[in-house]
Amino acid sequence: MKVGARNRIIGTVTDIKKGSIMSLVKLNIPADSHMASVMTLESLEELGLKNGDKVEVIVKAVNVLVIKS
Repeated sequence: MKVGARNRIIGTVTDIKKGSIMSLVKLNIPADSHMASVMTLESLEELGLKNGDKVEVIVKAVNVLVIKS
């Protein structure tokens, strides 16, 4: 699949939490950092993701959020 995003990171799935419609997939990425992705249960099933899977994370931000640290 061709995508326009250039921000690609290799990661490992560390946790999957399933809700009634959506799921939260947590990932470890290089430099001992963490990321997460929210996707539909249908997408999760189509990808067949499970803990320990190696994945390519493609980041294409449409929003930038600022939080107090």
